[in-house]
Amino acid sequence: MTNNRERAPRNRTITLSEAEMASYKTRLLHLQGTTCLEDVHDRIICQDVFEVLDWLPPGSVDLLFADPPYNLAKTFNGRAFSELSATDYELWLDSWIKKLPRLLKPNGSLYICGDWRSSTSIHKVVQNYFVVQNRITWEREKGRGARHNWKNCAEDIWFCTVSNQYTFNVEDVRLKRRVLAPYTEDGTPKDWDETGNGRYRLTYPSNIWTDLTVPFWSMPENTDHPTQKPEKLLAKVILASSNPGDIVFDPFLGSGTTAVVAKKLGRHFIGVEIDELYGCLAEKRLELANGDKTIQGYSDSVFWERNTLSEQSKPTQPASKQQNVKQPSLF
Repeated sequence: MTNNRERAPRNRTITLSEAEMASYKTRLLHLQGTTCLEDVHDRIICQDVFEVLDWLPPGSVDLLFADPPYNLAKTFNGRAFSELSATDYELWLDSWIKKLPRLLKPNGSLYICGDWRSSTSIHKVVQNYFVVQNRITWEREKGRGARHNWKNCAEDIWFCTVSNQYTFNVEDVRLKRRVLAPYTEDGTPKDWDETGNGRYRLTYPSNIWTDLTVPFWSMPENTDHPTQKPEKLLAKVILASSNPGDIVFDPFLGSGTTAVVAKKLGRHFIGVEIDELYGCLAEKRLELANGDKTIQGYSDSVFWERNTLSEQSKPTQPASKQQNVKQPSLF
């Protein structure tokens, strides 16, 4: 059962009751050996990833997203990961990354997350098995400051492919930005639109992402998982590097963000998560996604800069009539 401490009335963190935990446990899959795609299709496998990678069907995955433990001393619901030397961490990475090419289709893609400590090791290992296409850096604005160093507020995602033939839907991941310098030609807006709530332009995506919000207590996607990635982050990856009906695989599923976003965006998923609690949280989130396909910060088929989507949704009637209008989330 998830943390049952008393929470504020507006806290929207997803939790599990004992009854829910017992129910969702029955949905988790446990493999006993080599399996076919039909057996793992849209399922969460609750096992150690090192037990199951060799059992998954070959050539079945279109997109693989991996958010492994960074090279930090960290505890995940009682399971500890100890900081290793750079050499030992690279050996650990290699032990499972070398098994991934077998699972991917010839035009498949792989994204692997890391921080500044682990990023170099990831690059050194992954280039032995994949074509490294880019390194994405995203702003992780949440966190404490440091007195004797620069505050860590960014993480990396290595974008790799099996070959130079791969899916990349650039039109599906455009970003809507507020225009600060609105140039015109003969009085006509140049590459931007005038709206009742400001001036905006659509831009193509770069490898610097500053529009993400790390899940916290007032967001409906939030859980107690200590390293949960934003749904908006996964939406960018999934829309860019897969197509509707494709299969997305996450070998370190955590509380289920990859599976949930894949479902919301019309993809299929396979997830592996060693921790039963997090697997059950993922199952609950998948159930909630049946009635809610929204992704905060993604609307009208575009991604919005942080804190701007709500501006577009504000009513235009006089202020005296706006006080009872419910505003959407800012993220």
